[in-house]
Amino acid sequence: MELLRGVVHGKLIELETEPGLPDGQPVTVVVQPDRCVEASPEDASPGAGLRRAFGAWAEDAQDLDEYVEWNRRQRKISRRETEP
Repeated sequence: MELLRGVVHGKLIELETEPGLPDGQPVTVVVQPDRCVEASPEDASPGAGLRRAFGAWAEDAQDLDEYVEWNRRQRKISRRETEP
């Protein structure tokens, strides 16, 4: 399998290099964003980096809050009380 890079234009993908296949050749395409390219200006919106960093949690804030609270409770179990 050969890795080719390109740019999406609607339903068309413009490749940077010739694929070396004859015109009309059926192909299978797996499309994924290129992580090596600098972020576009719309990706610079406030919170965009955090949304990318949270991955699966990005759209599930309620479950994330529950997990974080559970984690805090677990960490307190083994801590000894400090005197003021």
